[in-house]
Amino acid sequence: MARAKREMLRAAIVGATGIVGQQFIVALHNHPWIKATTLAASERSAGRSYKEALTDPKTGAFRWYCDEPPDPAVMNIPVQNASEMDVAGVDLIFSAIESEQAQVLEPKFAATKPVISTASAFRYEKDVPILIPGINSEHAALLKQQQKARGWKGFVTPDPNCTTIGLAITLKPIYDAFGIRAVLMTSMQSMSGAGRSPGVIGLDILDNVIPYIAGEEEKVQKETQKILGFFSGNAIQPARFAVSCTCTRVNVREGHTESVFVSTEKKCEPEDVARAMSEYDGFKGLSLPSAPKRLIVVHPDPFRPQPRLDRDTDNGMATVVGRIRKDPALENGIKYLLVSHNTKMGAARGAVLEAELLIEGGYIS
Repeated sequence: MARAKREMLRAAIVGATGIVGQQFIVALHNHPWIKATTLAASERSAGRSYKEALTDPKTGAFRWYCDEPPDPAVMNIPVQNASEMDVAGVDLIFSAIESEQAQVLEPKFAATKPVISTASAFRYEKDVPILIPGINSEHAALLKQQQKARGWKGFVTPDPNCTTIGLAITLKPIYDAFGIRAVLMTSMQSMSGAGRSPGVIGLDILDNVIPYIAGEEEKVQKETQKILGFFSGNAIQPARFAVSCTCTRVNVREGHTESVFVSTEKKCEPEDVARAMSEYDGFKGLSLPSAPKRLIVVHPDPFRPQPRLDRDTDNGMATVVGRIRKDPALENGIKYLLVSHNTKMGAARGAVLEAELLIEGGYIS
């Protein structure tokens, strides 16, 4: 592959000590195109090695939260203060910081470098695409408009919300083949979607369902329309179909389950939808290291998908769909369930896949 002959791109991870930052460490381990060479976090961690920054000074506990072990090669990298990070020696930046901090730091980085973010800070700006490689890859061209309008040499492009990503991926082949009038969705989201913040306390969710996630429903509705919108060459016109959802938190460690109802423009049968999903190939002509073999895996077993059984399909990068059936309550109604891995495709690995798309497209070099 031509890409393998080129020098490795040097990446910075901002927010490296947090759970999403750690997921970036895992996603970039032995990556053929990109190497993590710079790590940054809060002032509290700055000046120490990455290993020291993750070690509790009182108890000696090593605060590593991923199932996969950390890359030994990064353990001795010194952690910089994110607000003072020197970006001269890197080719791109992965940002894993909270939105308030992202509002301040990401434009600073983007003045000279490409920034791929997991924060929501810039998702709804008119000159910022929300990219899902293989779904709306053509929206990457909007980055040229962003650079021109803001006077940046780099850019900011954010991941979608982790709940949006599975929904948008599965709607794409339906939208292309049959059109969409309206979408209704109820999510059953895993605890890891809340990170390790006190937002979901274990005793609150044990034997329980939390029926509200602040801001989540609005994000999913708005982002889905933007991702599946029409790109005119200098702007995105959001998709016109309505999206309504209810987002809940359930006692599952990882993997978001979503129950989706779709009213289509053209009449279609469940087998037509299953075929459109199974045959959908958004990566034609591309060979991206992190891409799944199939974006959507359709399961014939009526007891699938299940998060415990299906979230790791194709290294957590595929969305698994099952129970595709007609819905007589809607005009041309189709309904199905999906499982999407919120901390892999929905977080760092999805962001790395996005970087690969932009590298192939010449936006990052």
